[in-house]
Amino acid sequence: MTGTGASEMRDEYDISKLNPRRNPYTNRLKRQVTINISEEAIDYFKQMSEQCGLPYQTLINLYLVDCAEKKRQLQMSWN
Repeated sequence: MTGTGASEMRDEYDISKLNPRRNPYTNRLKRQVTINISEEAIDYFKQMSEQCGLPYQTLINLYLVDCAEKKRQLQMSWN
């Protein structure tokens, strides 16, 4: 150590001098859940992840959020 005292460090890193701002992401909090997803779907999002540089979990979340915001309805037909 160079002789810097604890009180000097407290003065240097005085958090009361920071500009307190609200977290802009508080309306987008996430909750951890466990779901079963097919290997095919995971592989698809992992491939997309490599192309765009985002984690595949983030891509899955973005896709699901987009579906929810646009109120997409599942269209299925059995042949």
